[in-house]
Amino acid sequence: MAVKTIGLEAYDILARHKCAGQSFSQVIKQRLGRRMTGRDLAQAVARTRLSERTLDAIEADTARRSTPARAPRP
Repeated sequence: MAVKTIGLEAYDILARHKCAGQSFSQVIKQRLGRRMTGRDLAQAVARTRLSERTLDAIEADTARRSTPARAPRP
């Protein structure tokens, strides 16, 4: 196994995400190992369930906006 040096800030971040019995390599692979795809997003959306109350709150918030969202200027 190769040894790599990381900064203290990176170490702290890894340590916060590490569970008991888990190696830092496992944390990195779990968090960063696989690229997310459009299919992954579609599956996540399909699994998402929102209550009528939540949907009503989203709709009310959207209606209160005076201007539509727009892309930031370059």
